[in-house]
Amino acid sequence: MRELGEINESVNKNVSRDLLKNYAASLNDPDFAALVHKIKVNEDLAMKYTSKIKDSVIELNNCKGCKGLNCCKNKSHGYVTYPRVDGRILQFDSIACKYMQKSLKDDASHVKSFEEPYAIKMASMKGIDITDKTRVSVIKWINKFCKNYKSGNKGLYLHGSFGSGKSYMIAALFNELVKDGHEAIIVYFPEMLRTLKASFNTDFDSRMDELKTCELLLLDDIGAEAVTAWSRDEILGTILQYRMDQGLTTFFTSNLNIEELETHLSETKNNIDILKARRIIERIKQLTEDMELISKNRRV
Repeated sequence: MRELGEINESVNKNVSRDLLKNYAASLNDPDFAALVHKIKVNEDLAMKYTSKIKDSVIELNNCKGCKGLNCCKNKSHGYVTYPRVDGRILQFDSIACKYMQKSLKDDASHVKSFEEPYAIKMASMKGIDITDKTRVSVIKWINKFCKNYKSGNKGLYLHGSFGSGKSYMIAALFNELVKDGHEAIIVYFPEMLRTLKASFNTDFDSRMDELKTCELLLLDDIGAEAVTAWSRDEILGTILQYRMDQGLTTFFTSNLNIEELETHLSETKNNIDILKARRIIERIKQLTEDMELISKNRRV
């Protein structure tokens, strides 16, 4: 019977052989080979990160001939993941492309957003379609809010049909208020939860503090996330309780009305908890006015 040490040694040899085989095959791609040469990474280290280097090559190739941010195909919109040797490891930095650098410089007055499409980030009041009669009541609400805003005003729970422009209109409102020196953040709620979970041992506390304390906050597409007790009670509940206690203006968009959202929040993978869902809903009601928007899908 083989000793455990012999088995581990055999496994390690097989892994090393597979890594070398994958790396050698990847070197047949001239773009991969050029990047490896450019960053001056040795073979042993490059073997361990072959897949991630290949991802960087794909993103760099996406940037070739790109005509603007609206054409960006990379995972992080307007950014390319680029490898850098850091001792015994490779770091992969997110570097803004020339279009994003220009956008950040020219549009510093725009609302801060996370995980949101470029079109939402750049939304403007002038860009809101005022010819659609189904949007009149919401547009009037937004215009009135913009003219009369002061810190502590109730926000809006805006729900309705998919692609009807809910996020765009609130982003346009935020961008208008930011011009007057107000602070605003927009987050795509489902992706925000994933990001917070991934950052638990790094910048989790600072990110949570930012969401709790910013002057104006939009939680975009709430109800599209997979509900867990952690996401509902520890994240959403904590943010909303703080903002309610401090009188901070909060907005939501959703495809679900408030009753449907309550049902959604009550159902986790392993349990149904109506009481905890209702607590969340009561906080949302304290923070917002409720409006519906049923309109044509503007994404098709």
